[in-house]
Amino acid sequence: MTILHGIGVSPGAVCGRVVRLPDRATEPPAGPPPDDREAEAARIAAAAAAVAAELRARASCHPDVQPILEAAAMMAEDPALRQEAERLVREHGLPAARAVWETANRYREQLVAAGGYLAARAIDLDDVRDRLVAALLGSAGPDDSGAEQPYILAARDIGPADTVALRRDLVLGIVIEQGSPTSHTAILARALGIPAVVACSGALDLPEGELVALDGDAGTVATGPDLAAPSRPRRPRRLVGPGRTADGVRIPLLANLDTLEEVEHAVAAGAEGVGLLRTELLFLHRGTEPGVAEQAATYLAIADRFPGRPVVIRTLDIGADKQVPYLPELEEPNPALGLRGLRLAREVRPELLDRQLEAIGRAAARTEADLRVMAPMVAVPEEAAWFAARARAYGLRTVGVMVEVPAAALAAGRLLREVDFVSIGTNDLAQYAFAAERTSGRLARLNDPWQPALLELIRLVGEAGTAAGRPVGVCGEAAADPALAAVLVGLGATSLSMAPTVLPEVGDLLARVTLDQCRAAAEAARAAADPQEARARASAVLGLGP
Repeated sequence: MTILHGIGVSPGAVCGRVVRLPDRATEPPAGPPPDDREAEAARIAAAAAAVAAELRARASCHPDVQPILEAAAMMAEDPALRQEAERLVREHGLPAARAVWETANRYREQLVAAGGYLAARAIDLDDVRDRLVAALLGSAGPDDSGAEQPYILAARDIGPADTVALRRDLVLGIVIEQGSPTSHTAILARALGIPAVVACSGALDLPEGELVALDGDAGTVATGPDLAAPSRPRRPRRLVGPGRTADGVRIPLLANLDTLEEVEHAVAAGAEGVGLLRTELLFLHRGTEPGVAEQAATYLAIADRFPGRPVVIRTLDIGADKQVPYLPELEEPNPALGLRGLRLAREVRPELLDRQLEAIGRAAARTEADLRVMAPMVAVPEEAAWFAARARAYGLRTVGVMVEVPAAALAAGRLLREVDFVSIGTNDLAQYAFAAERTSGRLARLNDPWQPALLELIRLVGEAGTAAGRPVGVCGEAAADPALAAVLVGLGATSLSMAPTVLPEVGDLLARVTLDQCRAAAEAARAAADPQEARARASAVLGLGP
């Protein structure tokens, strides 16, 4: 038997035959120039409308994941992308498909350069780009295999719209050569109940039709003659009641959100508040900074859906690589390690932060929600103190910071002397701890949230929170893994925040284990030699089997 190792991102063990998904669209030609440039440019808007309509039609059939597909539809209709592509047609004589290709790729470079969460959205943009190009060329867009028997899908990567379009009565599981645990595809696979493994080297070498066993918990794909017959994956359950352990310890289960459109899905999923409201989409892809009134209205609309419950807003987290036209251009060889997040606000545009804090303060004064604010990319206590003073000047009573660099984890006790809470961003904390870009498929194993060294950093933060009597949240996608969620509680996390679609399974597991079990599982995982052993040891303690 041969075993391929990747990262399990959606639980379940299945066995089936491999069907390969063809690679994405090839690069369209740069010529010949169109005879009528205006008519050619006009085709771009029509293609964008058609692609957006298709994506929204798919979203309407899958309300549990509608926000992700709505975001893809908004990408397709993005006016800045369309206008730049039209300019390339009119001024440079490029065919419409080529103009869209070049424009989308430039946007992609910006997302990757921004690092972190935005970099993980590059695959979403690739998918939208390929759909627009296919519409303009009159060719078939990205799609699944057309197979009519149950199968395990193997692909280089797969966009969110394709993931949703997969026939759930046929697709037993997904194995991806590239990808990352934080991709929308991983989130969707969990929401749809499809076991999935990403960053699996060798996935594309699996022969069409070969029988394989995929384990979405362990992150493995096995091949060989002694495998069982095809099986069915586990399906997601609905969240019942507030988050708590079997012995009654309250662990609020919160939602990670990007936009106002996602709020209703979080409410329907039973989210007990918002643990991370990202604000970047308010600022990106526009020519001018959003005004205080516009920002305040957005924050208030979200907060008002959670009266009496926490809503944590993260201030703007972008890099100094001119992601927005109203920021000055700064030359930096590595934006991920440069002026990003609070650093950018403090060193370059403090007034940008002030206006955002003013908007959050206005919303906090008008809502019944427990509105809180936190800063990204904080490394030392002095930065935390600076931010806390600035936020409190705008009437914000509960102020925190993200722990996403190792220095912050090591100094968590001192950070908590300056702020009211901390929230661990496991995705970036892993990236910086292992010096491994989180969106790189080749380095995805280093970013595995089960890495014992990462768990040790989280333990330091949890212990600091306990000693200070302050809350310690976790808002990385690590919290979306039920077994790992229990480990995080054992390490000292007092709340967990994740994509709304995965709240039910996490809540279900926590309700079946005690705090002592969580602590024992955490100790077992920390003592392991590698992520696979960490998961296995913790699962055994939690009674989850191999």
